[in-house]
Amino acid sequence: MIRTLTIASLTLVAGFGFAEELSLKAPAESSESKVIFNGKNLKGWDGDPTMWSVKDGVIHGETTPDNPAKGNTFLIWKGGKLTDFELRLSFRCSATNNSGIQYRSKHITEGKKASNPWVVGGYQHEIRNEEDFPNVPSFIYDEKGTRGRICLVGEQAVWKADGKKVLRNDLISAEDFKELMKVDEWNDVIIIAKGSHIQHYLNGKLVLDFDDQHPEKAFSEGILALQLHAGKPMWTEFKDIRLLSH
Repeated sequence: MIRTLTIASLTLVAGFGFAEELSLKAPAESSESKVIFNGKNLKGWDGDPTMWSVKDGVIHGETTPDNPAKGNTFLIWKGGKLTDFELRLSFRCSATNNSGIQYRSKHITEGKKASNPWVVGGYQHEIRNEEDFPNVPSFIYDEKGTRGRICLVGEQAVWKADGKKVLRNDLISAEDFKELMKVDEWNDVIIIAKGSHIQHYLNGKLVLDFDDQHPEKAFSEGILALQLHAGKPMWTEFKDIRLLSH
């Protein structure tokens, strides 16, 4: 059972302050959220046209043995940069590889990392739909960066100049997350970013809470993009994409 945290569960961590009381239930959606995918075509988005399309009203990305990705490649939203925002969408993904949702990220067009014209680096909400790894989805990954898995599922954490501190790691158990993640079905994601504070929700439940206070490596603004991963042939799909910018 997923427990509701109370004021008694506040924890004082030396040098990092208090782990705040959290509500594990996703907030209601604002009536001011705007739909940023029209369900018909990729107007307003840019990616490799041989890999990204719209099928049955959803964004469909796919690599094949004959058309592999040359490095991770992305479908980039061209509507502007994200600073403080709430992003809501649904995803599903093949079990053969993984995908992700990039936010507050950078479009990398030069250097060795630019293996194709649609390379993106920054915060990534990891997506992986693989039954052998039920706890992989939803963590924050530092795509093209140096910090790797920045914040894991279940964690409330802070990252400052001197490193990461986990305030708690029991926001959701491995068993509860396995039940929460709908393998091979649609899953609902909410990403909320306000200043240095980031939260990920999966299917209505808070799965991580992160405060990025690193003076050099934190991202305060950047683009939104969807990932196709290099490697094994795969597909990934997204729908009902809504954005509220603050």
